[in-house]
Amino acid sequence: MIHTYKFQDINVVLDVGSGAVHVCSDAAAALLRACEGQPQADARPPEDAFSAAEFASAREEIDALTRAGLLDAPETGEDVLLPEDRGAVIKALCLHVAHDCNMRCAYCFADAGGYAGARALLPLETGKRAIDFLLGRSGARRNLEIDFFGGEPLMNFEVVKALVQYGREREKDYGKNIRFTLTTNGLLLDDEKAAFINEHMDNVILSLDGRPEVNDRCRRTVTGEGTYAHVAEKLLRFAKAREAAGKLYYVRGTYTKYNKDFAGDVRHLADLGFRNISVEPAVSDKPEPWALAEGDLPELFAEYDRLADFMREREQAGQPISFFHFNVDLEQGPCAYKRVAGCGAGTEYVAVTPEGDIYPCHQFAGEPAYRIGNVLTAGGFENKWFDAFNKAHVFSKEACRGCWAKYYCSGGCHANALRMEGDLLRPHRLSCAIERKRLECAIGLVCARALTCP
Repeated sequence: MIHTYKFQDINVVLDVGSGAVHVCSDAAAALLRACEGQPQADARPPEDAFSAAEFASAREEIDALTRAGLLDAPETGEDVLLPEDRGAVIKALCLHVAHDCNMRCAYCFADAGGYAGARALLPLETGKRAIDFLLGRSGARRNLEIDFFGGEPLMNFEVVKALVQYGREREKDYGKNIRFTLTTNGLLLDDEKAAFINEHMDNVILSLDGRPEVNDRCRRTVTGEGTYAHVAEKLLRFAKAREAAGKLYYVRGTYTKYNKDFAGDVRHLADLGFRNISVEPAVSDKPEPWALAEGDLPELFAEYDRLADFMREREQAGQPISFFHFNVDLEQGPCAYKRVAGCGAGTEYVAVTPEGDIYPCHQFAGEPAYRIGNVLTAGGFENKWFDAFNKAHVFSKEACRGCWAKYYCSGGCHANALRMEGDLLRPHRLSCAIERKRLECAIGLVCARALTCP
């Protein structure tokens, strides 16, 4: 399978089977597009588009790459890559330290932090049991991950601190290494919390949507006040401290139907001084006024192109930024197993609530049908969803089999598939379309950098 497209003024060719990426001439691109769906030898490019010499040179180049196994290469067989025999080893835990929040974001999937249940903070002992659960079920896996999540985790900060200490003590008993992360809206962030977080968290996600008017339209306090003025400056100060310490962070925004010009929000965040930025689309299975729809795709695609142009401008000015969804490793990247199996929700990754309930991931928390155990109950873990999630890989999804992006997105988000399409094996179409566009931009940027390297 081959995917050919134009990025800025570059013809990009992605060979799905080998993972090779090529930059080619207009003539070669025309030939490859003509080949789609038929053998290369039968391809007939547009008449009079190029000279006979140009086509002959292009065909020679294509034939050489094909012989080298770098074009139209066979894909690795399913018998090699199928992940269905993997053991039930858990390596990552989303620990809900607060089912409460001091903000009321319009697009919040978690019912303003409450997850459609009683608002609660994680008790310390329940958190300890969750850490013991992870350590005890991690098998031979040495490196583990715990993400302090909510709601707003800083509403339960003393428990976060105590659990970090407990995790450091217990990991020694098991010969493990726990990587801690935290997600925060920043309202409660102060110097004391910032110092602890910067010392102990391997990564931090900072929530801010971008321009003040964009942020404050959806991200408001409990009393309805906009939050930009309360958090922007201290989040930036915190991010700069992370950068100085050589530690990772991302400022993470959400774009909605209200700001389909989200490249302007990335530009605003970059101009403030943030260097690591992510913006995610707001989707819903309900007819929400802020939710994006397939009819928005042409505008969103154009906006990703504008964002890619902005990225190039920043790079050429010596002020590069990292945009999460434009980061792609074309050299080594994830292993084949990971590229097929996806995020690991419900298999290698679970979420634990303040009540100790276990769910396949944070997006399923509070939904009784997806509850798979409780860390407070002896023998209280029965992952009835394991087989379903384990088999939800790209080879079992009909829409993925013929998609050129399948080894990059790994089949997409399980929660989105279930909520938006009603089937774990049917990827969310809107999310798929957005992901393909982001990948085209990401790979195109790699090619553009390579062409301009001295």
